[in-house]
Amino acid sequence: MSERALVIVPTYDEASNIPQLLPQILGQDECIDVLVVDDGSPDGTGQIADRMASDNGRIHVLHREKKLGLGTAYLAGFAWALEREYDFIFEMDADFSHDPKHLPEFLEAIQDADLVLGSRYLDGRVTVVNWPMSRLLLSYGANIYARVVTGLKLCDSTGGFKCFRRRVLEAIDLDRVHSNGYAFQIEMSLRAVKKGFKIKEIPIVFVDRSDGASKMSGRIVREAIWMVWRLRFQTILRRL
Repeated sequence: MSERALVIVPTYDEASNIPQLLPQILGQDECIDVLVVDDGSPDGTGQIADRMASDNGRIHVLHREKKLGLGTAYLAGFAWALEREYDFIFEMDADFSHDPKHLPEFLEAIQDADLVLGSRYLDGRVTVVNWPMSRLLLSYGANIYARVVTGLKLCDSTGGFKCFRRRVLEAIDLDRVHSNGYAFQIEMSLRAVKKGFKIKEIPIVFVDRSDGASKMSGRIVREAIWMVWRLRFQTILRRL
């Protein structure tokens, strides 16, 4: 395919995963480049990515001084990708919870969509491996909650494995996106829907990380709880 794709991988202390992850991403299709957005990882993740980039022109690195959150990392990556006119822009975790082998499936699905979401709960099927029941119930419940409050007709609106067409990100006012974590994923999908873009969900297998520490926190959960109501009220005000 002649189009160019960029996989954005935000990192914070992922030194044990990056050396294995990046070659697997690049190995899925020659059209794919990768951008590591590192938030000043103390474990040297950014420096490892720099060394890999010096040996491979398809690897790029964006350094940030400190940990500023997942949402802002993706926004920085989106701006970088749009400046360089990539056709397809991916969100992808650095901890192998998102299997690079799914990338060709996204590239196929995006041919008939504007935004493709990797779903862990498509059509009632749960494709999550190694999560404790408490975490699974929290995630599944958060998706039901977001669907009821926002009206998004998605099986998995909180997942972070996504592929955007460039025109979607160009149409969304990214300067007005201020959420992080779960809420960021919900907000981006909702803004895409409000702009009239076609969203397609495809099934993925989500495997909990085996190396490193989870970035999930109570703050991220609390933000998602109130942010969906903010998005709902914004939608109502626009209609009025």
